[in-house]
Amino acid sequence: MPFDIGYVPRVAPLGEPFVSLFFRLLFTVLTARFRARANVLGPCRTRLRVWPGDIDPLLHVNNGVYLSMLDVARVDLFLRARAFGLLRAGRLYPVVAAQTIRYRRSLRLFERFAIETRIVGWDDNAFLLTHHFVRRDEVVAEAVVRWRFLKRGSGKATSAEVLEVLGVSNVSPALPPFVAAWNEQQRVRSASDQGSGSSKATA
Repeated sequence: MPFDIGYVPRVAPLGEPFVSLFFRLLFTVLTARFRARANVLGPCRTRLRVWPGDIDPLLHVNNGVYLSMLDVARVDLFLRARAFGLLRAGRLYPVVAAQTIRYRRSLRLFERFAIETRIVGWDDNAFLLTHHFVRRDEVVAEAVVRWRFLKRGSGKATSAEVLEVLGVSNVSPALPPFVAAWNEQQRVRSASDQGSGSSKATA
């Protein structure tokens, strides 16, 4: 995944004593007020520790666990940016439309690490996020996520509608080359899937 990760500072140790996704999310919600405020676009560093429930028989973090940790990191970003209240008032909520992850190194039992999260840009219908798993100064995994927002009870929200609710300018930064290429692939596949669905419905 050849996008530029930039400079990532050393992670200060801060663990959380729960293992499952539910309790990690609960801990994140309960402690968000004690962590520094974040811009809604990031960066936001979510500090975690590897617990026994995270590892597989090879004694490193299970591949699927990384994806659940990304959920925690996105919640942390929006909590610290004070964005959840705005989304609730606007009757919007986010869903993952697509994601890809690259594993560089292993995370092992009891190691401390952080996930650095950024919203790096958007198109008309979705937001693009990058996540970097950082152990000290080393990036051990990196992911790209395409994030959509839905309206409660009334379909999909455009990016412009979400940005208005969040009070953010509707001009996207230029996407990193890999993210832009990957996002275009997802857009084409999504359009193709919708076209196939329409054909089947009218056949």
